[in-house]
Amino acid sequence: MSNNAPYSFFKSVEKSFDKASKFTNWENGLLEQIKACNSVYSMRFPVKMDDGRIEVIEAYRVQHSQHKSPCKGGIRFSEEVNQDEVMALASLMTYKCAIVNVPFGGGKGGIKINPREHSTYELEKITRRYTAELVKKNFIGPGIDVPAPDYGTGEREMAWIVDTYASLKPGEIDAAGCVTGKPITQGGVRGRKEATGLGVFFGIREVCNMKEEMEKRGLTVGVAGKTVVVQGLGNVGYHSAKFFREHGSKVIAIAEFEGAIFNAEGLNEEEVFQHRKKTGSILNFPGATNITKSTDALELACDILIPAALENVINGENAPRVQAKIIGEAANGPLTPEADDIFAAKGTLVVPDMYLNAGGVTVSYFEWLKNLSHVRYGRMEKRFTENLNTHILSQIEELTGKTVSAAERGFIMHGPEEVDLVHSGLEETMITATREIMQIWKDNPSIPDMRTAAYVCAINKVGTSYAELGIFP
Repeated sequence: MSNNAPYSFFKSVEKSFDKASKFTNWENGLLEQIKACNSVYSMRFPVKMDDGRIEVIEAYRVQHSQHKSPCKGGIRFSEEVNQDEVMALASLMTYKCAIVNVPFGGGKGGIKINPREHSTYELEKITRRYTAELVKKNFIGPGIDVPAPDYGTGEREMAWIVDTYASLKPGEIDAAGCVTGKPITQGGVRGRKEATGLGVFFGIREVCNMKEEMEKRGLTVGVAGKTVVVQGLGNVGYHSAKFFREHGSKVIAIAEFEGAIFNAEGLNEEEVFQHRKKTGSILNFPGATNITKSTDALELACDILIPAALENVINGENAPRVQAKIIGEAANGPLTPEADDIFAAKGTLVVPDMYLNAGGVTVSYFEWLKNLSHVRYGRMEKRFTENLNTHILSQIEELTGKTVSAAERGFIMHGPEEVDLVHSGLEETMITATREIMQIWKDNPSIPDMRTAAYVCAINKVGTSYAELGIFP
């Protein structure tokens, strides 16, 4: 753990776990096993840089739980990477997968570098060497541990990983399943890019469709007409804003590190994105008011606040001034435990990150299944469905003597593409998980907040897995 860290992230996760475990009936020994990281691999390896010097790279891979195999979790490239952080993120992955019913144990990886300070060739050498180290210790494989992108990594790095793995494991038919988040041409799945933002939308929409929860906060049912503030215009923030806007919400403010912009009539995220691309800043967007201090946007009056950027942006100091009725944690850990207590007292509904941003791992699961089945989604049924729907439609038109409009005809006859099936599977996953968590909270009113209810949900599922494995007779 880095010496200048103000607190242990892993201890903070354990604290939330302990808070929730009181609302379960599992014995202490089993709870300790669920909490513990099963395997921690800390490595150092040399890589020759472009200028000829040798740099020793510090890297980690943590497998938190093998109650389900394989383990699953991203790899981040960041100067802030340390063992404590990787252990915390691996444990959160276990709970996240359990809540959304994805049959993986939690894992996480990290390489302590600033990717912006390295050339593409250096990054490729570091990534390939890291993969080789994981293969050596049996810490990667479609049935062992399946990494994915995280901060500082993307499709490119995942392609390097799968290529390295396949070259070291000749003849392994399922090699493509050793990592997810790959380019489509390398076995990736359509719909992965927008998955986390879409999952955030589906989760909050389901909460907004719960009449009782909306009445408690003086809100109408549904997302239409609700005002939304989004912090962060990265992949998750952009897509969250996009789906809320497309479903009738008003995105009144968008914040980035250089400042924030506000427009009571609503903002279009794509126009803001293009403005930032052209000018280097979201500020001075036509028709919007500038907010100099980015964090001030978090305190604007709105129905839904979506922090989709950094950790710990809402804390004990600014939480009392946050006016949002619902906070959807799209980022990892945007609220401190002190902020949680303040919002619980205020009656603000915090939809927790540990399941709300599970869209990425859910769609990663679909990609993994695609790799193991060696067939893309929709290939088997798309034409059959189209032909069947066309036949049904023509029969209805013949019997009624009426003709369906061209737009409706196209919608009814459409056979599902891969992306349609992926979005549909994600929607089902998020709706089911939201309902399960809310039911646990409803059944036990002494649970203080939705985060604790989510932990209870995760602990019960992991505990049941361990008990059924017969590890604790």
